[in-house]
Amino acid sequence: MAKVLIVDDAAFMRMMLKDILTKNGLEVAGEAVNGADAIEKYREIQPDVVTMDITMPEMDGISAVKEIRAIHPQAKIIMCSAMGQQPMVLEAIQAGAKDFVVKPFQPDRVMESIKKVLGI
Repeated sequence: MAKVLIVDDAAFMRMMLKDILTKNGLEVAGEAVNGADAIEKYREIQPDVVTMDITMPEMDGISAVKEIRAIHPQAKIIMCSAMGQQPMVLEAIQAGAKDFVVKPFQPDRVMESIKKVLGI
């Protein structure tokens, strides 16, 4: 079972993602509320895949992707962005994110992205 780390500063977004992932047989191994928290949790959990919000307080998702990928080059990270954040999504992909999903989450699109990134 694939382990997922959910990173989002909004509790209801984490809850929505957790619901989608667990219904599809994935294990939500941890949750983080900002980029700095995500880096620490990544070290602890060593998840198979990370869903990463872009806009968060303290440390944004793009900075977190860069840091995680610097330590763990094999990290599989999917960015989650609101509509109209295309330039940031592009920056995230250049920083090493593998894919992105747009909020509000479409369960099918979330799972399609996770399967693509995990190669399942």
